[in-house]
Amino acid sequence: MMEELQNLRHQLHAAAEKSGAEENTAEIVGRYLDDFKPDRVIKRLGGHGIAAVFAGRAPGPGLLIRCELDALPIPETIKLDYGATAAGVAHKCGHDGHMTIVLGLAPVLRALPPRKGSVVLLFQPAEEIGKGAGRVIEDSRFAEIAPDYCFALHNLPGFARHRIIVREGFFAAASRGLIVRLRGATSHAAEPEKGNSPTMAAAQLIHSLSSLPQFYTGLHEASKVTVIHSRIGEIAFGTSPGEAEVMATLRTYEQDVMERLSGKCLDLAGGIAGANGLAYEIEWDEEFPATVNNADCAGLIKKCASRLNLDIHEPEKPFPWSEDFGNFTSFCPGALFGLGAGEDHPALHHPSYDFPDEIIDTGVKMFEGVIRELTG
Repeated sequence: MMEELQNLRHQLHAAAEKSGAEENTAEIVGRYLDDFKPDRVIKRLGGHGIAAVFAGRAPGPGLLIRCELDALPIPETIKLDYGATAAGVAHKCGHDGHMTIVLGLAPVLRALPPRKGSVVLLFQPAEEIGKGAGRVIEDSRFAEIAPDYCFALHNLPGFARHRIIVREGFFAAASRGLIVRLRGATSHAAEPEKGNSPTMAAAQLIHSLSSLPQFYTGLHEASKVTVIHSRIGEIAFGTSPGEAEVMATLRTYEQDVMERLSGKCLDLAGGIAGANGLAYEIEWDEEFPATVNNADCAGLIKKCASRLNLDIHEPEKPFPWSEDFGNFTSFCPGALFGLGAGEDHPALHHPSYDFPDEIIDTGVKMFEGVIRELTG
C-alpha cells in the first residue's frame, strides 16, 4: 500500500492547518479510517482529535499509538506538487508523515486484529503549542480508552534514514514559555522624566533571564533560558513608553530543576519591576513536560528494530527539544522513539523541510512489531 500511503501523505501535507484548527486534516483522517471499519471512532477528542479503536478477541492490555495533526506557522518556500494550500502554514515538522504511518496501521489491524486487549490509533491536535495532549487526557471520553501503554515516533533529520533512535529515561526536555508584562506610565518623549518608562527594566530583565542558568543550576543540571521576543511601547516617536513585554523559553530535563528555575524567574521579574516602580504580571504558556521513556518500553522498541535488522542508536543525552507526548508517558508506561530522516535532510522547522516518504514503511513496521508483542 506504499503508493496509496504516499499519496495520502501528500494530501495531508497540502491540507496543513495550525494548532487547534485542524478540522480539514481531521476530516481526511476520518474518511480514510472509515474504509477500515474500526470497532469505535471517537471524534473531536480534546479539540479536533480522533481516536480509532481496534478491539481484540480476548481481554488484555490497552495500547495507544499516537501521532499529531497540526502543522507550523511557517510558509512553504519549496516547490512541491502537493504544496501547502494555506498561506503561511506548512508541515515543517513531519506530522503529515507521522499521521500517514499511523494510518498505515488501520488496514493491518483490520486484516489481523489484535488477539487480546485493544489498539487505539490517536490523532492528537495542538502538539506544537503544548496543549493538545493535555486536552485529550482531560476529555471525559479519554477515560473510556485509557491505555496501559503508549508509543509514538518522531522523524529525526541528522540521522541515517530508517535508523531507530531510542533511550531509556529522559528522551526530550521539558519546556515552558514565560511572559513578563511591565507597566509604568507614558509621557512625552521630550519629557520622559514625567512618566515611568519600563525600557531599562526590560533591558535588565532580558540580560538577567539569559544569565539565570549560570547562577541557579548546577553543572550536572542541564537548563537553558532563551529570550525569544520583547516589545517596548509603540512606534510613536513623540511618546516615551509606558508598557513592555519580555518573553522567554525555559528548558530543563528534570521537573524539579524546572520548578526551581521558574521560581527564580518570578523572583527576578518581581525584583526588577519593584526596583523600577513598575507594576508587572506573569503568564506561563506552551508548557511541555519532559518525555520519559519506560525502560521496558524502550527495550521493546530495540527488540522490534533488531527483528527488522534496523540500525539502532542510543544517544548519551536527551534531546533539547520538547514534545507534549510527555503527558502520556506521565499517564502510563510508554516510549517515544526517533526514526532517522536522513543525515543531510533539512532540519525540523526549517523552511525547506519535507517529510521523506521512504521511511513511511519503516514506521508502520515498527509500530506493527510493538502491537504484536503486546496484544498478539
